[in-house]
Amino acid sequence: MVSKDDFDKIDTNKDGVISEDEFEKGKDVLSEERGVEKEKLNWFLRLITLGDRFSFKDLMDRAKQAFVQFIVVFFGVLISFGVEQKGDDFEDREWNIENLHNLLDEMNGLKAYTEEHLMTVEYIRGEYKDLLENWESDKRSLFIWVYGPDDYGFPLKEYTNRMPFDPDRRVYETIKLDGTFRFLGTEVAKAVYDAYDGTLYQYIKINADKEEEVFTKKFNDRVDSKWIYDLDKIDFDDPQFWLKNKKYIQDDYFVKYNIFKRIELWDQTISQINEYLSLVDKSIATLQKEIKTKDEEIEIIYWVF
Repeated sequence: MVSKDDFDKIDTNKDGVISEDEFEKGKDVLSEERGVEKEKLNWFLRLITLGDRFSFKDLMDRAKQAFVQFIVVFFGVLISFGVEQKGDDFEDREWNIENLHNLLDEMNGLKAYTEEHLMTVEYIRGEYKDLLENWESDKRSLFIWVYGPDDYGFPLKEYTNRMPFDPDRRVYETIKLDGTFRFLGTEVAKAVYDAYDGTLYQYIKINADKEEEVFTKKFNDRVDSKWIYDLDKIDFDDPQFWLKNKKYIQDDYFVKYNIFKRIELWDQTISQINEYLSLVDKSIATLQKEIKTKDEEIEIIYWVF
């Protein structure tokens, strides 16, 4: 159907009647307004033309419609992705906080282990300190610890034992790899690191391993290089061995000096452990404060979402 605007364009003389000449000329006007026949288009325009005529106005309208649809879909996908990402972040946050609770439990275990290790070192140090102070004693059973009837211990037999410092650190090693430390602030990360890998921790571990080994090896070397040649029989499990050779051992000042130096190492270790326990207490307090803060943040985020 021809609109009034189209009629006015065709009726060029404005007499209200369309003549044959005006009609023939009007074909071109209608063609320009309604579009170009598809057969007159090049291959590209024919490819994108819907129907049997091409109209630039129609093309622009469809382009605008397509653009609006694209924007709607794009932002819909973007918002959906953002919501999903927020959900993933929230789950990661909960996982990290759970790791912190597990780490706190392990650090409390670390403290308990260290306290027990300290008591053991102090006890052993006291026993050998007593032995050293009575080294010149006439007591026949100087090198025998009597616990009860037929229950004996031999300090120099047990002298080669060592007490490695090896607390459980599986949670710490795990969270170092899974990204939990990125969740922590610098202060908290440093507090945890100092408790597990700091200087004091390393000193205690080395003293209980490599440094102790120096003294036990020297004692074993002394037995292998001298005692086996000077004494008839070496049997550390026989009380008679320690009674019979008491004077010989007392005169072996190499062994006495070895014990003296090892006691010095134990004294140093005890001091380091006490200092380390204070550090662990501070680290635990720092971690507890961080966990409390993170737990409160989770509660706020929950209500926001």
